[in-house]
Amino acid sequence: MTAPVRSCILGRERASPGELIRLALAPDGRVLPDVRAKAPGRGAWIGVDRAGLEAAVAKGKLRGALARAFKGAALTVPDDLPALVAAALERNALDRLGLESRAGTLLTGSERIEKAARAGKLYALYHAADASDDGVRRLAQAWRVGRDEEGSSLKGLALPVDRPILSLALGRENVVHIGVIDRAAAGRLGEALGRWLQFIGPDPIPAPCATAAQGASAPGSVRAQTAVTTDEECE
Repeated sequence: MTAPVRSCILGRERASPGELIRLALAPDGRVLPDVRAKAPGRGAWIGVDRAGLEAAVAKGKLRGALARAFKGAALTVPDDLPALVAAALERNALDRLGLESRAGTLLTGSERIEKAARAGKLYALYHAADASDDGVRRLAQAWRVGRDEEGSSLKGLALPVDRPILSLALGRENVVHIGVIDRAAAGRLGEALGRWLQFIGPDPIPAPCATAAQGASAPGSVRAQTAVTTDEECE
């Protein structure tokens, strides 16, 4: 079954729900992020990054678009909506990491990850923001060797959180590097992490993997394109 396609209420871009962010009305009329698209009632979809959303809020463009999307319903747009969206996307991404950890689809520990990488069993590679350059380079080289891509630009992605946050998310101690050993898990993580990083933009992503394009270096991190079956702004 193919997924529906939604339209961003601000830029009119069309994409699958997994690539956009749903906004929903709380019972008190506040517009809040619904990043898992689970809230009942109508929703409105946006596909802009944080800077774009901040500009839309400041200029009143978002309020107008929401008024049309929610058919004139009484609503309140929180001044800190961009921060709320960023926090919700971060929580969703870290929750996904925790779920995959409990499912056994992740490896931690440099030696275990390096062994899986050299054996060609690694589908994605992530690092804490405070990971050492040497550790990042060593694992990237092992990954390239295991995938027979020596000399390529393949490397892991540095996440904009330090090891204490990753450790808490995974329920493990001293998580510096994360290796994904399941293809489907890599896809799920790629979607959750991709939406978060795309929204906050490349600037908060620290060295040594501090470019927006590096997310594509992890197989499965590029969200799958789906055929169009419906095209709506709201649901």
